[in-house]
Amino acid sequence: MSLYNQRGVSAQKEEVHNAIKQLDPGLYKNAFCKMYPDFLLGDENFVNISHADGAGTKSILAYLYWKETNDVSIWKGIAQDAVAMNLDDLLCVGVYDNFLFNSTIDRNKSKIPADVLEAIINGTQTFFNELKNYGINIHYLGGETADVGDVVRTIAVNGTMTTRWPKNKLITNDKIDAGNVIVGFASYGKATYETAYNSGLGSNGLTSARHDVLSKYYAEKYPETFEHSLSNNVVYIGKNKLTDTVQVENENIEIGKLLLSPTRTYAPLMKLLLKENFEDIYGVIHCSGGGQTKCLKYLPKPLLVIKNNLFDAPPIFKLIQENSNADFKEMYQVFNMGHRLEIFTNETAAHKMIATANTLGIEAKIIGYTEQANKSKLILNGSFGEICF
Repeated sequence: MSLYNQRGVSAQKEEVHNAIKQLDPGLYKNAFCKMYPDFLLGDENFVNISHADGAGTKSILAYLYWKETNDVSIWKGIAQDAVAMNLDDLLCVGVYDNFLFNSTIDRNKSKIPADVLEAIINGTQTFFNELKNYGINIHYLGGETADVGDVVRTIAVNGTMTTRWPKNKLITNDKIDAGNVIVGFASYGKATYETAYNSGLGSNGLTSARHDVLSKYYAEKYPETFEHSLSNNVVYIGKNKLTDTVQVENENIEIGKLLLSPTRTYAPLMKLLLKENFEDIYGVIHCSGGGQTKCLKYLPKPLLVIKNNLFDAPPIFKLIQENSNADFKEMYQVFNMGHRLEIFTNETAAHKMIATANTLGIEAKIIGYTEQANKSKLILNGSFGEICF
């Protein structure tokens, strides 16, 4: 059994998918987000979309870093994580403007004081203000902040995002077919709209990242940060502290800052691509939960997906693997490993999209292609060999 499963987490969310299998899949069963008819205004040319997501266990990392350094500003990144994990899912169905956002924050008041709440709430609005400079308008409606110390040990930061969008501007993934190329957009580096190097980790796989990289020091000092029924063999098994540094692109960066890099939103890029290349975008995948296997869930027909030109794994993923000794199959199934957004398209449009991404400081390239098949299958090829899913 993988370390991920031993910690009570599932990369594929099999039990969740089984629990919801009887629910209405919405208008477009292959789309990345569920969509319904326009119940709000009753316009048959529009759809309503409401999405929920959050920062996950990344908030525990922020808690540890804040406790160790007293740097309350680290919580702004958690606010961004909760927004980006909603926003970037919605980008995948073609929506890039006029969103409504409600936050849901559950805290243990004895551990999380008012200044942390303020940093998260104000950080959310600050992130919205930054996105507005790129024509991405998100309206903050408030939300629910609950003191539920009997339920959460520290804090959980989540949110919901709602929008209304025209049907003729949707990406439903139904156009994905054999002969497509796949463009991957890097999750790491420094985009023109980011203020610091982004490790690319995002907000998935943080349970493994935290326990694999950080040392037993944190289990002993902060017992509120893990489930005590877990085996000691999977709890904080790494060798590092948050303030240890590693060299990345000729800069010494704290491991805590790498683990807590705010989830990159692709919104400024996707707005450009959707306006300039809409007809050539056949499908969009956010490589979040499930990592590089995510695409298999949204194919409209049986296809062989071959990814044979992947990005080199950024330093944060190498650090996690060195500490955990996880095999490459688990790494690529849990983490994005270098690109968190991929678009299925044709080769001519692919080069245009890559050029657009480069103007925003985002590395992009054709990472694979699709072929006809009797059964959907994913093959990853690289220096690690061949991995099949």
